[in-house]
Amino acid sequence: MELQWPLIIFTALTAWASGLFATQCMCALKGDARKSQIPSLIASVAILGAGGIAVFFHLEHWERIFNGFGNPTSGITHELVMIVILVAVMVAFFALARQRDGVIPKPLSIAGIAVSALLVIAMAHSYMMASRPVWNTVLWVVYVLGNACVLGPATFALIDSLVDKESDGSKHATLVLAGAAVNAVTTLAYAVAIVLSGSSFVDMGYSIDPTLPAQAAPDMAAATNVFAGEYALLTWAGVILIGAVVPVVCAYLGKKKAQWKIAAPLILVAALIGAFCMRVLFYLLGNDVFLLF
Repeated sequence: MELQWPLIIFTALTAWASGLFATQCMCALKGDARKSQIPSLIASVAILGAGGIAVFFHLEHWERIFNGFGNPTSGITHELVMIVILVAVMVAFFALARQRDGVIPKPLSIAGIAVSALLVIAMAHSYMMASRPVWNTVLWVVYVLGNACVLGPATFALIDSLVDKESDGSKHATLVLAGAAVNAVTTLAYAVAIVLSGSSFVDMGYSIDPTLPAQAAPDMAAATNVFAGEYALLTWAGVILIGAVVPVVCAYLGKKKAQWKIAAPLILVAALIGAFCMRVLFYLLGNDVFLLF
């Protein structure tokens, strides 16, 4: 399946924006990092907006997207509903943060965390379908949540270290390290799920392209073995080493040495590279269960 870069960018940026907003809501619950609330909110909105713009490049006729909104069971409708709710919560968050000097009511902070998580779940769930075994696993949803868990805290720690002169981001160290660990575990879990999905593919034994009758049908069971097959380098180097291990190591060193202005950008870059690499695998292996070759 060909790569859909607008959707790759959209899913990665939406997870990032949701993770960042959820993180600042968690800090607001504890009354921490009040000076960083508005800058973080602006960053969340900017990232979410960039993801929304990216998705339109996936559509040749973007105006037809409104046809899908009439179906309440459509995944794109669920995404839109959750984005609208999240934006409404962000607006309320912004208004109260300005009026109350960064102090946010706990119910609103809890709502922000819940809506952020639900948006990521709705977005990831919209890709699950029985006809595509690599996609049809709840571990994909869990993996995207793992992206949010590392990208959000790392971004907030960086913003806090830059905005608040009295803070070096160290008070967020445990959250960043925990988020990096969750991302690493969910990354490995989904990679294993990809391998296990190989047994679901069926080869019908004929070609759909009469101009290439001699073209060999791919062995999907072998292709989905991302730890040893043709995608092994992408998996081990891009997804696992850079996307999972490096954020954990940088988060640990950042917590130990309190150098978040250095550690946080490294975590962000590594986690984003890993997220993009995994989404490349996601599309490369996103074939139908009935392979007509």
